[in-house]
Amino acid sequence: MSSRHDPRRLAIDGGSKACTRRPTPMFPGGLELGEDEQTAVRRVLASRRLIRFYGADDPDGDDQASDVDEFECDFAQRMGCAHALGVTSGTAALITSLAALGVGPGDEVVIPAYTFIASAAATLAVGGIPVLAEVDESLTLAPEKLGNAISEHTRAIMPVHMRGMPARVDELTRIAHELGIGVVEDAAQATGASYRGRPVGSFGDANAFSLQMHKIITTGEGGVLTTNDPDLLFRAKCFHDSASEWRGAAWQHGDPRVRATFVAFPGMNFRMAEITGALGRVQLRRLDSLLERMRSHKAVLRAAVGGTGRVQLRTITDAGEAATALVFFAESPSRAGRVSDALNAEGVPARVLYVVGEHDWHVYACWRDVIAKRTWNRQGYPFSLARREVDYSTNACPHTLDLLSRAVHVDVPPQMSEADVEETAHALVKVITALC
Repeated sequence: MSSRHDPRRLAIDGGSKACTRRPTPMFPGGLELGEDEQTAVRRVLASRRLIRFYGADDPDGDDQASDVDEFECDFAQRMGCAHALGVTSGTAALITSLAALGVGPGDEVVIPAYTFIASAAATLAVGGIPVLAEVDESLTLAPEKLGNAISEHTRAIMPVHMRGMPARVDELTRIAHELGIGVVEDAAQATGASYRGRPVGSFGDANAFSLQMHKIITTGEGGVLTTNDPDLLFRAKCFHDSASEWRGAAWQHGDPRVRATFVAFPGMNFRMAEITGALGRVQLRRLDSLLERMRSHKAVLRAAVGGTGRVQLRTITDAGEAATALVFFAESPSRAGRVSDALNAEGVPARVLYVVGEHDWHVYACWRDVIAKRTWNRQGYPFSLARREVDYSTNACPHTLDLLSRAVHVDVPPQMSEADVEETAHALVKVITALC
């Protein structure tokens, strides 16, 4: 057999590609958008009620049901929480969660060094100071590595369920609550995932989900806050609604558990629109099917990679992960880069999670504005109110950068066919066997 037709020869070296089909883009819920979503949007438009409180044909809001109300009820039930609040984005859900907890100027919030920059931006938006902490081989916040990240000024910890993997949120909440610190779960990338039989986004005091286009279920833009605390729900409702002062008691919905001393306060405008709520209701019904398919696909790919015995797979904290991605670690950054390039040549979209000189909003070392402590005002607020020196240098979390620089990432779209999965598994084995 000539080397040209040797099935073991890598495509990057002139061999045949392992994958013959066009790669499926990673828009889990987005690729499912169809007639049901179109019908839901047309129904809202026909009702002429575009916000949850009233419509053109129902100025008092008494005659028509609100899609946002219905979506919140459905979402809370699916996520195992007492309450859900629809907002305009995942970032808005984070900001509102922190505000509900009372995080304010100079308060510190511990966030993982591997997370989307929204985790830091939301903290800054309420006047807080983001404090970086290392992740472990699951690429989520490492409880045992919190170290100096927690101080007397810490007001909240933000576990982030990155790339669909649940953080060890039980340990993190135990540590936080023993210290009297709040917990905000960032479940933006893990909607529907579970940890020890319990949905993520139900462990923290107030928690955030995203419905952005790339997320598991999507409304284009949008977010949801969840909580089991009626006091926090009331405060979240006040903060997310700039008209909360006159809505006041109505936001309590007659819940007797809300303290009588609670009064409304001026807020923002993060209210979810009715079209978003209607889309969310349809997408939520698709969630379990999306998760089932991604978990099935990933199990095949993980078994194939694990069978080579050549690389270290990302730690799985719980079988309830959302399974949106397969990640494994090469022995060095240069080897990871070679593997990534070879996989792309085989027709498998892959990337190294951190490459020096390349930008990625998910890696703290790329947050140039945060590192430089640049803000929207001349006073340098809120960094000017920091009560201690916080390290934002690019080497602040070396363990995280080491892991990310050796991590090869492959998306696991639910829309992959069995043939796609088989070819991807073949490509992974082919490349890893040759290069690792």
